[in-house]
Parts: sequence; structure tokens; C-alpha cells
Amino acid sequence: MADFAWLGEPIDARKLFQPERAELLALLGGLDAADWSRTAVPGWSVRDVAAHLLGDDYGRLARDRDGHGGPRPRDGEDLAGFIHRINQEWVDACARLSPRCLIDTLTLTGDQIAALWQGSDPDGRSLGVSWAGADPAPLWLDCARDLTEYWVHRQQIREAVGLRPDLDERLLLPVLDTFLRALPFTLRDVAAVPGTRLDVNTLGRTWRVTATANGWSLAEASAGEPAAMVHVEADTLWRLCTRGIEPEDAIARSRIEGDQRLGRAACRIVSIIRD
Repeated sequence: MADFAWLGEPIDARKLFQPERAELLALLGGLDAADWSRTAVPGWSVRDVAAHLLGDDYGRLARDRDGHGGPRPRDGEDLAGFIHRINQEWVDACARLSPRCLIDTLTLTGDQIAALWQGSDPDGRSLGVSWAGADPAPLWLDCARDLTEYWVHRQQIREAVGLRPDLDERLLLPVLDTFLRALPFTLRDVAAVPGTRLDVNTLGRTWRVTATANGWSLAEASAGEPAAMVHVEADTLWRLCTRGIEPEDAIARSRIEGDQRLGRAACRIVSIIRD
């Protein structure tokens, strides 16, 4: 499956970076001084998360636009450890930046990120997306994954300042579509007769992953009824995929029809890099 067909139909997220950044800037621009110090994720304040997003911008621009190598893992350092280390180093270095500095610079880099992705070739190749089992990855998947990064951190900021998540489907649907590309990798160790199908349903849409002789695939669904169907609310699904909640909590909030073993296995899905 070297052609990546098993990941399903490509997602074109290129045009979504501008509206996503506009939402982030509007959110940050409406915060008061106390909001910037509120905890957004364990160990990081709202200001820290905003600084992290700026680091994501510069890292992407330096690597993909400018061909700059950037930092590399230390000897014996795994991918998760490397990413966590350089993220923390950047956030620490940005401690001297005021909220206004962050907003001004995120405005500048946001335009450049949108232009970079808009001019990219979705059929190209990029760095691996480990949680989807694609290394290297098709550029369209890396692009869509990048969008989810910005979207999720924006939700974390919203919740930190007492706002509900923004579940506008214009951005939410492509984010969930991206997260669910992890299904074949999630089920990689689940044995099933070729043709066995699992469906995941949310927001009135269904994603179908089918067992093949070479592994699970989103490329084409087998005919007939699925062996299992997971009905899950969108708010539960994005939290599960980013481990805002654990699989058992997601299972309790969802409805699994058919093969419980298969449905529960699907709820182990992770669509971020973890330790």
C-alpha cells in the first residue's frame, strides 16, 4: 500500500488556514490581561500555547519554505521526547514576548503559513505522520494534520478562558476527517477476516475502514453491513483523538453496535504524538 490509498480520499485543507488563523486572532484579541495567565494545558498558560503556535509557524516556514534544517534529536532521544523538548525550549525563550507581540507576530506568520500551504502540491511527500502510520506521508495529510494542530490549541485556549469549544463544522469536519485517518493504524494489530468492516459515525457522516489482506484500509468499503459501528458525538471524538479523554470515557459516551471487541479497539484511536 505504498501509494497511500489505504488512507482514503485526500483532504484538501489548504484553503482553511486563513479562516482558522482569523478565529485564533479574534480569540486572542478579545482576552483580558488575566486570561493570558490561565492554564490551557498542564504546564502551559494561554500565553505559552500562543507562543507554541508561533513556534509551529516558524518551524514550518523555516523547514518547508526556506529549506532550513533546524534542531535534530539528541543521541538516544525518541521522536516524542525530541518534540516535547524543542517545544518547551521555544516557549521558554518566548517568555519575554508580550501578548501584543504574540498577536502581531501571529498575524504576520499566519499570512505566510496560509500562502505556503495554498501553493503546495498535495500529491507531494512530507515528513511522516506517525499516528497514521505514514512515513513519509503524502503532503495532503501533513497539511491537514497541521490544521488540526492549530484548531486543537485554539479550543484549549477557549476552554481555559471559560468559552465552549468552537464546533463550527466548516473547520470541525475536516479536523475530524483528518483524525480518523488514524483508524487503519489504530487497528493494525486487530486480526479480522478480509472484508470485515468497521464504521464510525458522527455529525451525520460515516467513515468506513475495511480489513484487507495487507491491513486495514479506508480506500473502499466492503459491501453489506459493518461488523461494528461506533456512534460518537463530535465533541467526544476530537477529545478522544487528542487524549483530552481516555478510551473508556469515550466508550461510555458512545454507542457501539455489533462486534464490541472491534468497536472498543477503534476507540483506542490517537491522532497526536504522545509519549
